[in-house]
Amino acid sequence: MTDALIRRAGHADLAAIVRLRREWTREEHGDIADPDYDENLAAWFARELSRRIMWLAEEGDRPAGMMNLAIFERMPRPGRALSRWGYLGNVFVLAAFRNRGIGSRLVRAALDYADENGFARVMLSPAERSIPFYERAGFGPAGALMLRTLPADQP
Repeated sequence: MTDALIRRAGHADLAAIVRLRREWTREEHGDIADPDYDENLAAWFARELSRRIMWLAEEGDRPAGMMNLAIFERMPRPGRALSRWGYLGNVFVLAAFRNRGIGSRLVRAALDYADENGFARVMLSPAERSIPFYERAGFGPAGALMLRTLPADQP
């Protein structure tokens, strides 16, 4: 286990999020030249911050990981209490900090938030290799949802 600090991220953390996302891409796909990346991520962050909560893991003063929870509010209906659900995404921990409980603590922060705020559900779309990680956090197959997939000729 680690003494990493898990906290909500804000505008002041954008540079750390940019670096973590770049490192994630480097790890998965190698170095990719993208001169618009910083600007595109900053614009996305500004648009999403009103409906997405981001968490940052820090060890000392160094960013070690991140995660976010997109919040969807259900349309009100007579006789039904207002409710929300969340989509957990972009969980990433730098390789040097893995297997120390940081990822689990990030996910726990989002699930605690969801529980404290009465979310009807939290869902995610895991990579194959991360399924055991999410199963340990209490996630399982979703049988009540449907998914539209794009035709093979579309990106």
